[in-house]
Amino acid sequence: MVGEQIRLTRLRRNLSIAQIAERATCSPITVSRIEKGVPTVAIGIYLRVLYALQLGDDILLLAKEDAMGKALQDLCLKKRERASKKG
Repeated sequence: MVGEQIRLTRLRRNLSIAQIAERATCSPITVSRIEKGVPTVAIGIYLRVLYALQLGDDILLLAKEDAMGKALQDLCLKKRERASKKG
């Protein structure tokens, strides 16, 4: 799925695999493997390809909204109890 999105982005921008490979300092075969979704490509190469496509800001969207994590955190927060008034 991610590879397909990268491929479509490259095609929309009318860039060749060779151009992206050159900009990302990797081989055209590696870019092709990314577009095919081969799982053994290192995440660092994906990031370089995203930067080559000028999509570096998209990386910041990863795990931005962690609804489950926030819910779990809220469950673990202890509620403060008021001290009893002794007087």
